[in-house]
Amino acid sequence: MKTRAFTVSQRAAFEQLLDDPSPKVRQALIAEFTRSSLESVDFLRELSAKQDHPLAPHAAHYLRDLSFADPVSEFRDFIRSLNYELETGAILLSRTVNPNLDVGACCTQLDALAARCRELIAEPASAREKCRVINRVLFHEHGLRGNTEHYADPLNSYIDQVLKRRKGIPISLSIIYILVAERIGLQLEAIALPGHFMVGCFEESVPFFIDTFNAGVFLTAEETFDFVKQVSGSASITDLAPTAVREVLTRCCRNLANHYSAARQSDQAALFAGFVAEFDATYERHAEP
Repeated sequence: MKTRAFTVSQRAAFEQLLDDPSPKVRQALIAEFTRSSLESVDFLRELSAKQDHPLAPHAAHYLRDLSFADPVSEFRDFIRSLNYELETGAILLSRTVNPNLDVGACCTQLDALAARCRELIAEPASAREKCRVINRVLFHEHGLRGNTEHYADPLNSYIDQVLKRRKGIPISLSIIYILVAERIGLQLEAIALPGHFMVGCFEESVPFFIDTFNAGVFLTAEETFDFVKQVSGSASITDLAPTAVREVLTRCCRNLANHYSAARQSDQAALFAGFVAEFDATYERHAEP
């Protein structure tokens, strides 16, 4: 039996609402998509496949909310798509081991953290002042912290678990920091240092760096450079450059492969090592000659 597609007016109405951050709008759309599941699958998959369409990542979010895909296959499809968006990738990564992850609840929690930040920001505010507010909300009010006791616990790498357990490792804490900042209109960058991970702010004339594993302490470029030299023995100015989303997610997978291997969970270690290989192979296939 052929699926009845949404009408042009229905599609237009949904497209106007897909990127609405309101939890009430999100819940209403989920309810409507659930009632019309077959039509919804076609509509959302068609839209999410349009790599250059601004609503593609939002359509992908709703597909995940509705559990219309196999999580491992979906993450592999994401890797091959080259349409890398940090929040989408982090949630898809978590769903590979937790297929029942409540995506809507996870996004709503990030929304709530950002809303609290907006409450405390007195505009006009500088980027540094906004980061101080994010520090207060994430590390003092919400209680996020680095898991120094069990650093190699794989749960430290999954965004939903970090938000739930309120502890993580530098890369997962940095991802949450960046996603909350993005929601309040502040563009921050992932900084993949050798042996560590931080957040960089280049919005002001003098950049600064944020150590999310250490309660969001601010570091100058010189202090960060010295830190890299202490950790790795040598440093290059390129170590302080922003890191592409592909590289951030590849590093998450590599960490998980190592942590699962150390825990002697060979199947999970192989799964994430496979994701690393998929990222590398996809990049090599599409890299400019």
